[in-house]
Amino acid sequence: MVESGVERVSDGIHTRPTLSPGASYKLIVVCAGTGAAEIEFTPADAGPKSPVPCDQSAVVERLLAPRTKEPLRLGVRAEPGATGMVAWQINKVAR
Repeated sequence: MVESGVERVSDGIHTRPTLSPGASYKLIVVCAGTGAAEIEFTPADAGPKSPVPCDQSAVVERLLAPRTKEPLRLGVRAEPGATGMVAWQINKVAR
C-alpha cells in the first residue's frame, strides 16, 4: 500500500501521493452515503475521470505515475447534494 485515507465526501480528497515515475498503480475508491462523487487526476493522462456512486460499491482504476517531476494530484469531488464518507487506497502494481 502506498497511501490511503477517509474523508467526508463533501470535503473531497485532495492528495499528492509519492509515486515512482512511470510505475503502475491501482486506485480503489469507495463512497458510502447518498449521491455520487467523481475521481479526477492531474495530469489528466494519469487516469480517467470516473464516477463514484455513494452506494458502497468499490471503483477500481489503474493509474500511471507521470514520468516527469510534476507530482500526480488525485482529487475526488462530491457531486451537488452528495453526503457520506469516501475512502481510498493506492497500491503499487507488481510487475
